[in-house]
Amino acid sequence: MGHWICCLCSRVADLLMLLLVLALSCNPSTAATASPSAPHIKLSYNFGRTFLGLDKCNACIGTSICKKFFKEEIRFDTWLSSRLKLPPSYLLSYSGNYTDDAKSWRMVDITRLTSKYQHDRADKRICTSLLKTKTCSLERALRRTQRFQKWLRAKRLTPDLVQGLSSPMLRCPSQRLLDRIVRRYAEVPDAGSIYMDHLTDRDKLRLLYTLSVNSHPILLQQIFPDVEGWPFPRYLGSCGRLVVSASTRPLRDFYGAAPEVAADLALQLLAVLRSMGTNDLNYFFYFTHVDAGTFGVFSNGHLFIRDASTLGIIDKEEGSQLIDGQQEYKDIFSCLTVDCQSAFVSCNSIREKHSLVMVCQELLPKLLKGKFLQPVQEKIDTFLQHCADGLADDQGVNEAVAELAEILKPLRSCDSRFAYRYPDCKYSDKY
Repeated sequence: MGHWICCLCSRVADLLMLLLVLALSCNPSTAATASPSAPHIKLSYNFGRTFLGLDKCNACIGTSICKKFFKEEIRFDTWLSSRLKLPPSYLLSYSGNYTDDAKSWRMVDITRLTSKYQHDRADKRICTSLLKTKTCSLERALRRTQRFQKWLRAKRLTPDLVQGLSSPMLRCPSQRLLDRIVRRYAEVPDAGSIYMDHLTDRDKLRLLYTLSVNSHPILLQQIFPDVEGWPFPRYLGSCGRLVVSASTRPLRDFYGAAPEVAADLALQLLAVLRSMGTNDLNYFFYFTHVDAGTFGVFSNGHLFIRDASTLGIIDKEEGSQLIDGQQEYKDIFSCLTVDCQSAFVSCNSIREKHSLVMVCQELLPKLLKGKFLQPVQEKIDTFLQHCADGLADDQGVNEAVAELAEILKPLRSCDSRFAYRYPDCKYSDKY
């Protein structure tokens, strides 16, 4: 009798549980709040073409990584969040997470090449200046331009096709540099050719648009990749007007770092500038502007160039194939992100100490100020001042930087915080 009562109670309990499940399934809101981790509930991003900038293609950067956005293999903020909400569209950059297997995730930077306000302003300028309307098909308007028609007919990207574009990378172009851009353009299947036969009309417009707005993804992440030893984060792809790359923390986050960390980053910064001036490919890289977001640091302590939008290139092997007069040519592509009246910097005015002086003026004092005991701190400050004041003396700048590096070397430490060189630093005189 007792056994029969137990069975009856068990069946009643099962029946009640079944009724509860059915009741919850009839009320979606109750179900969602009752068990946020329930497997049948799937929260998703509500991606719109406008947020990504896909509604503006083919006046956009590319589409190579769009699938990962829509498959939620790229997520904003933290992939552990149960509330998959898109961040505000007016931000210039976002932190995100990226996966290839839905199990392991790594941090990435998701950025716009300009602010949404600047993009919208440029789009309006295209319509009003080319078609005399407030709104239009950006692709149709840009296709009608004389410059793009020349691109369509061209078999090879030549200096005359990029003259007047505002990007510092293209102010002093060589044919060798332009061939490298075409051969390594990552938004198309790799053809390994210097000729543009493998680029469709759409591809040519996207490449021209990117070079006109901001050459950051072309220069920093594609034609000089990190796997070849260049100090740039890895390019992962683009979708509309968003670019995805490996994540770094801006240098400004380290202004309050410990003395040994500051000394290490300062030495890395000087080493990066030296490599930009002297390298096997015989390109000379220079900055037109630096700030606390220009450089970034990976989680292993390795310093990289985080933002290449103000990075120019002079080919020391071929030289510039545009004279300064030719640079003055301007059209709608010259004015997408800058004032059309802005004057170009003469290629002949760029000196090798150019970037060193700016870094000594803008970044190193903030990184190294008040970090060390006297008389070491006084020596550091003195050499920084000599470097910052060395506008007319190339040799003086180089000597000041060399002396500064010698002072900083013994001030850095060798431990696991500097994973990019640990434990190698234990067994090498280099560190």
